[in-house]
Amino acid sequence: MSPITVIKRDHHGVETWRYDGTIVDRGAAWVCLIARFNRDDHDAGYLVYRRGDRFTEWFYADHWYNVFRIEDGDSGALKGWYCNITRPAILGETVIASDDLALDLFVAPDGAMRLLDEDEFAALDLTDADRAAAWSAVDALHVLAAGGMSGFDAPPGSAWGSSL
Repeated sequence: MSPITVIKRDHHGVETWRYDGTIVDRGAAWVCLIARFNRDDHDAGYLVYRRGDRFTEWFYADHWYNVFRIEDGDSGALKGWYCNITRPAILGETVIASDDLALDLFVAPDGAMRLLDEDEFAALDLTDADRAAAWSAVDALHVLAAGGMSGFDAPPGSAWGSSL
């Protein structure tokens, strides 16, 4: 397993957050890594993120989203899946860069879905093509989530990596 740095950028490509992870698998157009939540505890209203929570993260060079499986850092219990709507990621050997487009989908362990940050997304100065690609990504994630939770537990390169 190799170390990797993830750089989250805003829609202009400006870095907003950086953290380290460990690559667990890689394909030609995707990377799967494990990282720990490295910020103070945060109650988002639908989920409490705690320092040390385990994130299994899938980044794609050919999809307009990334997906994080979130587990409690102490018990290992599944907390849900956080899906970021992003431009396709830049996948380097030691660095991943991803442009966040503000829109997110949270999928709870029971399959309930919550679309987040629509107002923030609407306020971004994006091209029509970027907006259309973002909404297509939301639709694709809804289809995956509605098809059963097994798609969210599939190994990298299967349901998340090749079906869309």
